Amino acid sequence: MLLLKKNINLLECGTDEAGRGCLSGPVTAAAVILPDDFHHPDLNDSKKLTKRKRDLLRPIIEQEAISYKVTHVFMNEIKELNILHASIAAMSRSILALQPNPEFILVDGNKFTAIPSIPHECIIKGDGKYVNIAAASILAKTHRDEYMLQIHNEFPMYGWNQNKGYPTRAHREAIALYGATKYHRIGFKLLAEKSL
Repeated sequence: MLLLKKNINLLECGTDEAGRGCLSGPVTAAAVILPDDFHHPDLNDSKKLTKRKRDLLRPIIEQEAISYKVTHVFMNEIKELNILHASIAAMSRSILALQPNPEFILVDGNKFTAIPSIPHECIIKGDGKYVNIAAASILAKTHRDEYMLQIHNEFPMYGWNQNKGYPTRAHREAIALYGATKYHRIGFKLLAEKSL
């Protein structure tokens, strides 16, 4: 069972990202502050949920959250910052857009750049431990998937409606055949190593 909060007396947000390991599309992060009495039996790490459950939970989270924000960081900025710093930037921008401002931040993972005056804690696999991080993981995943479906219509040959930009064999084969698009992350190893 997921824990509601780490700091009972503080206004606490959770943050998580989606799409860090992709070859195309943005890295997307969400930050969420949930009410202290929030509960949903299906809420969990987005990777452990079916698409149907994520899609059912998203409007519930968005309606019941005290505050939430989702931020995309796009390909040119990923190239400029590198993917780790782009992920942290997306999380930080989401957190700073929350109203009211959180008093404590729970971050999924082991890396974050401190935001002045708001203490934080990094929690490895936090999306499976705390409800506010789990909620952020669902919003980040569903909003990013929605974006990948939009750009799939522009470039259907890459199968982004299925692979969401991740480095599947079919995705790499499409890159080899058609080349990279404006949505691909230049600087990433887009093609698989050829076996000798």
